[in-house]
Amino acid sequence: MLRPTPRLIAWTALIELPASLAIVVDETWLGPVVAVLGVLGALALLDAVLAAGRLRGLCLELPAVTRGTVDRPLALGVRILSSPEGGLPPLQLSLGSPPGLESVQEELRVLCPEGETAIRVPWECIPRKRGRLLVREARVGISSPMGFWDRWIAVPLAAEIRSYPNLLPERRTLAALFLNRGGVGTHSQRQLGRGREFEKLREYIPGDGFQEIHWKATARRGHPMTKVFQLERTQEVYVVIDASRLSARPCPGGHGEGAQPAALEQFITAALVLCQVAEHQGDLFGMTVFSDRVERFVRARNGAAHFQACRDALYQLEPREVTPDHDELSTFLRIRLRRRALLLYLTALDDPILSESFVRHARLLASQHLLVVCMPRPAGMQPLFDGGSPSSAEGVYERLAGHLRWQKLREQAKVLQRLGVQFHLVDHSALSIDLVTRYLSVKQRQQL
Repeated sequence: MLRPTPRLIAWTALIELPASLAIVVDETWLGPVVAVLGVLGALALLDAVLAAGRLRGLCLELPAVTRGTVDRPLALGVRILSSPEGGLPPLQLSLGSPPGLESVQEELRVLCPEGETAIRVPWECIPRKRGRLLVREARVGISSPMGFWDRWIAVPLAAEIRSYPNLLPERRTLAALFLNRGGVGTHSQRQLGRGREFEKLREYIPGDGFQEIHWKATARRGHPMTKVFQLERTQEVYVVIDASRLSARPCPGGHGEGAQPAALEQFITAALVLCQVAEHQGDLFGMTVFSDRVERFVRARNGAAHFQACRDALYQLEPREVTPDHDELSTFLRIRLRRRALLLYLTALDDPILSESFVRHARLLASQHLLVVCMPRPAGMQPLFDGGSPSSAEGVYERLAGHLRWQKLREQAKVLQRLGVQFHLVDHSALSIDLVTRYLSVKQRQQL
């Protein structure tokens, strides 16, 4: 595409206006004026032809995959190549940004050293949403030799930007934990319980419980012998994320742009934060994503490569307009997870039918694993007398409806507690830190 420059417009106006006045005053000026305009037109045409040849052999290259973080600046390394005989003239570069990718500048002027046939320039941009962002095209512009035209061409590209959730706000909250300076949002507890793995036998010491006495060894040796168990240092921790229609509910809070992000965004952020905490504690971390079927499963491991695998499994996740199937999930987990593990559920149980289904299958899972359910608190769900006084009659009814919903969940929590399942109603803004707190509490108490 050719675009006239201000120089061509200025020269045309500078010649045509006096020429028009001269023709009006004296018609004998018609011939010279036509000749001058013809020369200008010929020069402009020649300049356009020369401009077309200057971009011959030009190509752009971007890394096939670039990883970035939501709301964090990202520099894409654009490599510009030209034919060996032509060199690289001064260029103007513009990338076609997909939705969710904000470019810092609309156009970038590139000045290439004389004689260079390849150069790399950074293109500054900021991902604004999580997911897979594809850059399919770039536009390159060049000025003609006489400066009458700007020629722009579209260069096809095949570049992928993987935009991951921004964990920086949550990591700031948990900075004391990552820096070994105590626990923010947690409280110190004496370690309770004992390990599950048998280590050795020793003689009875006053104060040992009767359940710790090995009666067969006591009978053989003639005096009491006590079993010693080894504390478990490495545990398997799984976050079970609900990606059904329930996770598409808007929730207050969020650190990116937008009024109310979906609950799934906070589920993903909390899961990745817990992954880093489990790595810091020396445990194995995995995850399961389900809706009407099990969509993703990452076996519990540790290490930097495993954390990257977890990010890759979640960064494209979107809510589906389906009802969660706890039957399918329970069957899958019972088959795949042979070792006792901590299962942290991120879901909603305020639907009576879905709640009954969860309780029915939790009865079987709880005998094999330790289940902890963290449910984000829906708007308005709270005890009747919490908060300020309602200002209208409508507010009274809304407060009463919220209390009834809260009461049903409280009854549901008691049912789950009898099954050995922990249930916690959590504020959206504190989901990540509450999930970490539950995990550390289980670890300190050796409940696995």
